[in-house]
Amino acid sequence: MRKMLLSLALGMLCLNLALAREDEPVKGDVDATFVFMASAGGLAEVNMGTLAAKQASDPAVKRFAEKMVTDHTKANKELIELANKTRLRVAPRMDAEHQKMAETLSGLSGAAFDRQYMAGQVKDHEVTVALFEKEAKGGKNEDLRAWAEKTLPDLRHHLKMAQDINSKLKGSTDRTP
Repeated sequence: MRKMLLSLALGMLCLNLALAREDEPVKGDVDATFVFMASAGGLAEVNMGTLAAKQASDPAVKRFAEKMVTDHTKANKELIELANKTRLRVAPRMDAEHQKMAETLSGLSGAAFDRQYMAGQVKDHEVTVALFEKEAKGGKNEDLRAWAEKTLPDLRHHLKMAQDINSKLKGSTDRTP
């Protein structure tokens, strides 16, 4: 009986460790970290873009959100194919920071939603461009490095678009009497 309880406890411990690590990249592995973080960010772009396409009030924000859904869905599929090929794990969901942002956005509407979404997009794309630049320069896997390099121009374009729209939204609120 004691052996059975010990085996059961050990089994539960292993299961808990496996589940706890589901949301973490492999520490120290540049490519694994890149795949995990890029996939979590990609999921966030699609999820928040879908929300923004429905809730945004500014037509430019809606168009931007729709572009994020289209472009990041395509990039996510490509990354999943590479991850499967390289046997690296993609994130099963958005990270906690993006989940919190999605919850915040869900409670907003109108111009407040637009400003919050676009400010987040600027920040997210700055982080994403840096992540992809790091992989393009220092990744160990040739396929992942090449994909990061190929994807960077689109991400830089997204960042520029987000900055431009964000500036316009900020400018329109600065001029209100």
